[in-house]
Amino acid sequence: MTDVRKGQAPATLERDQFHLVFTRSFMDPAFQKVGGELAAVEEIAWANYRDAHKAPITEKAGAGFADPDYDLSVEWKATRERLLAAETVQKDPATRSRVLLINGAARNDGSCPGEISKTFRMTGMAREVLEAAAIEVDVLDLSLLTSDYDRHIHPCKACVSTAMPLCHWPCSCYPNHSLHQTNDWMSEIYEKWVAAHGVIILTPVYWYQTPAVLKLMIDRLVCADGGNPDPTTTHGKHADQAKALELAGWDYPKHLADRAYGLVVHGDVAGIEGVRRGLSDWLDWMGLIDAGSFARLDRYIGYYESYAESHAALDRDTDFQEEVRNVARAVGTAVGELRAGRLSAPDRRLRAPRPK
Repeated sequence: MTDVRKGQAPATLERDQFHLVFTRSFMDPAFQKVGGELAAVEEIAWANYRDAHKAPITEKAGAGFADPDYDLSVEWKATRERLLAAETVQKDPATRSRVLLINGAARNDGSCPGEISKTFRMTGMAREVLEAAAIEVDVLDLSLLTSDYDRHIHPCKACVSTAMPLCHWPCSCYPNHSLHQTNDWMSEIYEKWVAAHGVIILTPVYWYQTPAVLKLMIDRLVCADGGNPDPTTTHGKHADQAKALELAGWDYPKHLADRAYGLVVHGDVAGIEGVRRGLSDWLDWMGLIDAGSFARLDRYIGYYESYAESHAALDRDTDFQEEVRNVARAVGTAVGELRAGRLSAPDRRLRAPRPK
């Protein structure tokens, strides 16, 4: 049996340290009038932290799980049930085609920049094309992470690097109530991906990389590529059980395979090709199918021009606007071909000699 390595985690907070961390969220003097009530809440939060109440409300896993008597988080089970329902609709040939548009920019006019992003405008261009083709459109605006109250995509904890079966589909790392890691948006985002027949990611380049809001989502989608749909097989997060499962043979199921995809990557100085290539490689790895060369777009807008006039530069570049629309047209066509059985990944039936 492979050893489980230990020795990195920090020590648990002492009571006085916990108090300092807890009270940081209530520095506004307006909270002083409910100081007694907050102190009572703090005591409960401390007890939950001390006793590791990650999932305080559970129920028996029930039929369909390897260990029906295992206590599963009711929040995880609710997410799983929504994914199963979305998958049923997605696979029903009688339903309308659905494309998920993902705005990967962090800027919006409800936060510090005070102005909408160019990416948001491009998302609107793609939406108009798809809706004109009678395709249902779902928009995921990741900039809401910067402007909405208490909205989070918590970071991936890299369970997969310990063993693939430890990474559950959907992710079971969150919510973790003992650490106040709650209000995790990914439970809704997983459902959006499952419901879609096609996905278009539209993103700017931030320092040669995807924006942090987009990368957070990407990392948390690791469970869609090989993730374990049954947490009872590892009885939660037992690394030794997960390692044994993987070493016994794991099939690395691709839960989002066979959806069409397109990309719009834009920048103003550098980095567009690297970001577009990285996104393409990631989506290919997950088993999605690109919608052709017109669906993989990387362009500069206002190359080396001022940031202040970047929206005006987009206004002038009508050719780029049409290229964005072509990405939507290509993905819309690919979705139709996929659902009609006229398009498929030619390598889907091949067996990888080194699956991962």
